[in-house]
Amino acid sequence: MLDYIKGSVVELQPTRVVIDCNGVGYDVNLSLTTFSAIQGKESVKLYVYEQIREDAWTLYGFSSREEREMFLLLISVSGVGAGTARMMLSSMNPSELAATIGSENWSLLKNIKGIGPRTAQRIVVELKDKVGTALGGVALGSAIEAAASTSAAAEEAVSALTMLGFAAPASRKVVSGIIKKNPGLRAEEIIKMALKELH
Repeated sequence: MLDYIKGSVVELQPTRVVIDCNGVGYDVNLSLTTFSAIQGKESVKLYVYEQIREDAWTLYGFSSREEREMFLLLISVSGVGAGTARMMLSSMNPSELAATIGSENWSLLKNIKGIGPRTAQRIVVELKDKVGTALGGVALGSAIEAAASTSAAAEEAVSALTMLGFAAPASRKVVSGIIKKNPGLRAEEIIKMALKELH
């Protein structure tokens, strides 16, 4: 089993990277979290997960062990495949995801493409006691509190923007970007900033 691949970046796209490792080109699937972490780098080290099936051998790469650990936890849940887990890790980084699951905020999870209410609830039930251990757990309490207040503000902002006539997916994307750059903002501050970006 491969643990990691280290080599030169030959080709990089938001969803995949080709890494040259001693003359062999590995095509590795990425989350947006890992894409952001390795963007602009000439050489990278990615922790990998191999999905081996009769018809395909697929590699998933992660910039940190924590992200891979979260990916493995997610795909252990019935109904969550590798593609869905990658989508979840593209929507939130591992600590945000751990805090969301740990605070049992399944309503935030169901906003992610491909996750329905039933799957979101199953993820929370099965993983809420495991996410802290997976990510070290030391600062999880404060992370959960921060994520809970942030997610409440985010949902309030998205709801307000939707009522103002903006499309929910576009509103959610803009709000998510604002929160990543400015964690801890109140809903009204998020809405003001979002209105400048939405057209």
